[in-house]
Amino acid sequence: MGKEENNDPKDVQRKGKAKMQLKRNIGYFDGVSFIIGSIVGAGIFVSPTGVLKHSLLNVGVALTIWTVSGLVSLMGALCYAELGTALPFSGGEYSHIKRGLGSLPAFVFIWTSTFTKPASNAARALLFAEYATQPFYGICPAPDVLKKCLALAVLWSLGILNGLSVKMSAWVQTVFTLLKMMALSVIAVGGIVLLVTRQKESLARFEDMFSSEIPNASQVAEAFFQGLYAYGGWWSLNYMAEEMKRPSRNIPLTVMTAVPGVIVFYLLVNISYLTVLTPKEIVSSVAVAVTWADRVIPSVAWIIPLSVAVSIFGALNCSMFTLGRLSYAGSQSGHLPLLISMLNVHSYTPAPAMIFSTTIASIFIIPSDLIMLTNYFGFSAWLMTGLTCASLIVLRYREPHLHRPYKVFLPVPFMMVAMSFFLVLAPIVWSPNMQYVYAFLFMLGSLIIYLPFIHFKLRFAFLDKITCHLQLLLEVCPADGPAEGKCE
Repeated sequence: MGKEENNDPKDVQRKGKAKMQLKRNIGYFDGVSFIIGSIVGAGIFVSPTGVLKHSLLNVGVALTIWTVSGLVSLMGALCYAELGTALPFSGGEYSHIKRGLGSLPAFVFIWTSTFTKPASNAARALLFAEYATQPFYGICPAPDVLKKCLALAVLWSLGILNGLSVKMSAWVQTVFTLLKMMALSVIAVGGIVLLVTRQKESLARFEDMFSSEIPNASQVAEAFFQGLYAYGGWWSLNYMAEEMKRPSRNIPLTVMTAVPGVIVFYLLVNISYLTVLTPKEIVSSVAVAVTWADRVIPSVAWIIPLSVAVSIFGALNCSMFTLGRLSYAGSQSGHLPLLISMLNVHSYTPAPAMIFSTTIASIFIIPSDLIMLTNYFGFSAWLMTGLTCASLIVLRYREPHLHRPYKVFLPVPFMMVAMSFFLVLAPIVWSPNMQYVYAFLFMLGSLIIYLPFIHFKLRFAFLDKITCHLQLLLEVCPADGPAEGKCE
């Protein structure tokens, strides 16, 4: 009788191969590109009006809120930098919450993110399709079928790219980040030139910046929400910490380069808009950058819609890259199926994780109304940010001897926890809606999966056989664990 076939995927051996783990291919400049690419999307080009609108068109208050929102984002990024250097593993907030607060909060995070993050990617892909197809249809709307097909094509192109090569994905991210920053530079420099050449007319708008009506506390808070939303994405670097070269040096350095850089660009772009357009014109404009270009560079105004599409594409690439790492980390911890944490034997990339996250995003695109359901999960992002900063505090006291190449000033994470829970509760208290209750119940619904499959470790033998067949089909193997190369 022949030898019985071994169907346990963990026992599939790799002969003559290097250690199966993620490789440290992401350097300092790649990290800067990923953070900037993640933060800068379509918003600064199309609708940076929320802050100004809720500031009651008070230019001084609006610019102050843009600055403070950027500084709060920098504080959060520095908290994450400490966690990323001390625990340089894939998964971002998920890995830190699991280490600091335990398995259950981490599972709630990945359960929620498995739906909300792909939905966000689907929305970005559809927005890209909108901007890419509209020039061909003029004033007429492009067909929904065409936009959905293009959105699916972009999603799967980036999914395949990220599943095949980390270096190629990082190269694409760098190119698209440079292109979007060039477009922002055109707007920023154009504004400075106009400010200098039209001194009296332009400077008049900034001389009495605080002279108009001052918004009340709730309006300032709403403007603050809008500002923080525009800086969203500063947390992306920690998802790829396991693949960073010299993470103890590059993670803090990357954060302290990218986030302040974005703050400066955002301020310059907003000043440029205010130099050319009045606050009322900005608030009433459908696409502020397009209106600005029609006034300043009418002969090449088409550059701006193209820049918006480029910006969305770069942000989508970064988001898909980080989502693949989240799925990979969740699977490594046993919170998602084993197959998802396997690496391709040729490229050492988490190809199954990319297929998994791209498939879920595709499901959201086909009946795109599903994306609307995830709008009420916005509070969950700040909830998880608060839990991550709380994990930092817990680890400072519980694991005082943990090697921390970079340490943030301890009051900063306390401030971030307080800020996060304010941002969670404020929209629920000010605008109560049953959809928030449904979103919260959905998050609690993770217990239905957690208790039998994670806590009590319920398993089905037939799933192991399916995993083995898919493992052979995709040419993937279980990872040997986090990269343990030199991290200094």
